[in-house]
Amino acid sequence: MPAPSTEPQPPDSSSDFTAPADLGTPAPSRRPRRLLAAGTALLVAGAAAYGIYALTSENTPTKAPVPTAAVTYAVTGTGTADITYLATSEQGTATTEKAISLPWKKTVQVPLGKDPSVKVQLPQQGGEATCTLAIRDQHKQRATASGAYGRTTCTTSLDTARP
Repeated sequence: MPAPSTEPQPPDSSSDFTAPADLGTPAPSRRPRRLLAAGTALLVAGAAAYGIYALTSENTPTKAPVPTAAVTYAVTGTGTADITYLATSEQGTATTEKAISLPWKKTVQVPLGKDPSVKVQLPQQGGEATCTLAIRDQHKQRATASGAYGRTTCTTSLDTARP
């Protein structure tokens, strides 16, 4: 039988020996996560503050005003009439005035590119009314309505090349 060996034997896995890899690593630091969260919160708060400033600041750029031209509408006759005319607005929307005593005259600003017009409708008792339209004090059109519920319209193109 062979003699027992006197050389030291490596420890077996059941021993209390702990290898350096098994010493455990320290818990990761939470400081970088906290800094990242704080930085993100500051960034979000700054963006929100700038957004509020931009929306409420008087220095915020606004759209350029729409160029307009002076248009004079006039309706002559006797009695009353309903009058609808194009007036100042970016959309160039119409305004209607009901049962207006004649004669009637109004100068308004009309957006360039919109066709100025004035429409006249007489009441049931009829009569006679004449509309005229002038742009920059230059006569452009005239039309007459007569009889019960008589209607007429004065309209023209507004030159977009000259304000």
